[in-house]
Formats: sequence, structure tokens, C-alpha cells
Amino acid sequence: MQIDLTDKHFLVTGGGRGIGKAIVQQLLSSGASVSFTYNHGKETAEFFFHKLSAEFPGKILLYHADIKDEEQSKSLIVEIEKSPLGSLYGLINNAGITMDSPFFSMTTDMWISVLDTNLNGTFYLIKAAIRSLIRKKNSKIINISSISGVKAAMGQANYGATKAAIISLTKTLALEFAKFDLQVNAVAPGFIDTEMVAKMNEQDKKRIHQMIPMKRMGKTEEIAELVTFLCSDKSNYITGQTFIIDGGLTL
Repeated sequence: MQIDLTDKHFLVTGGGRGIGKAIVQQLLSSGASVSFTYNHGKETAEFFFHKLSAEFPGKILLYHADIKDEEQSKSLIVEIEKSPLGSLYGLINNAGITMDSPFFSMTTDMWISVLDTNLNGTFYLIKAAIRSLIRKKNSKIINISSISGVKAAMGQANYGATKAAIISLTKTLALEFAKFDLQVNAVAPGFIDTEMVAKMNEQDKKRIHQMIPMKRMGKTEEIAELVTFLCSDKSNYITGQTFIIDGGLTL
């Protein structure tokens, strides 16, 4: 399916690695302009930015932002709106963190840190960008959730709570913003072969493969292709939905 996002500007948070990185690449390949953020991993993000700037000149911008800081989120949107790439057409809330722990040993700081980034950060950015987005016809918000928001996972009380809340937030915003022709959807990946997974030992990888009916982890490109479809005009009648992409793990 050919998707054309020419003249459309998207913001991807946490776009310097993993799923976010694949989303940035796929959007650019589909003709979009892309701003993306990083909080940690400056060298990695800048290397990625310079590589794509050479391939897609004038189509990409990089910003440092800690999205759990409301003022930084507001300033980020103001700066992006003034950028040469033009006003935002879509927002992909991908940035997130994990601080896994059994509940008995989970600290208040671990709980609050994950909620601040994953949930509050998503809220701050949508709040900051919404007035710009509703001025466009069929603009898009894509929230990256997780199967941990659908299926319980040991040690992820904090992470799972944020990802389940993001699904609920997605539904509510889809209902409220439908009258503005703004579509809001969520994507809930399962185990995806990212840089973090690459550091796992082979025994753990094999155990995970056995849990998944398709007997493999997903590819970041597979998530990016779904997100790109949801960013396109081909998804204009889809809103409030959560797309689980997990190789059948939650069946």
C-alpha cells in the first residue's frame, strides 16, 4: 500500500532509538517532514539526525526535551510551530521509560518517575499541541501503548498502569476530538527486537520466542508501518482504537 505524507509535519517523541527511530525513518520515506526528540542518548540521536539530514535534506529537525517537564513540553511545541517545517499535522507519543520491580520492592520514586514520563508527558504534549492540531483536517495523534497495558506482566505495576491509562486516554480524546476531524489511536506492541532486547542473553530470547504463537519477536519496522498507516488519509475513519501488534501473544 502506497502512503503519501507529503507536506505533512509530524512530531515523534523518543525518536532517536528503537521503535521511535523506525517511525521517524518510515514517515520520512513516505514523504513527511519530521521533528523528533530525545532526552538521553545525545550522541546516538545526533548521529541518527545527521544521517537522515543527508538523505532527506530540509525534512527533519532534532530537539532535546524532557517531556515530563510541562514547561519544556510547552516550549517544544512553540518552537516546532515556528520551525521551517511548518505547523504540526500529527503527534506520535512514543517516549517512555521502564523501572520494573516486584511490587513489594517498588519504591515511590519508581512509581512516580514512570507515571511522570509515560502518562503525564503524553498529557503535556497533547495539551500543548492540540490547538494547532485541530486547525488541520484529519490530523492525527498516535499514542504508543504496550501489551503491558492489556495483559498483566510481573514487575510492571507502574509501567502497565501507564500503558493502560494511555489506552483509556486515547478513547476519551478520540470521542472529544472527533468533531474536529482529529483521529486519535493507540498502538500496543508486544516483544519487539530493539537495542534493549539485543542485550538479552540467548536463553531469555528463546524463552520469549516460545511464549509467542508466531515464535519470533516483532520488528521495529512492523510497528512503524502500522503507525505510518494510522498517520495517513487511509485511516481517516478510524479513531479511538488500540492496535495490538504482538505476534498473537495476547490471544
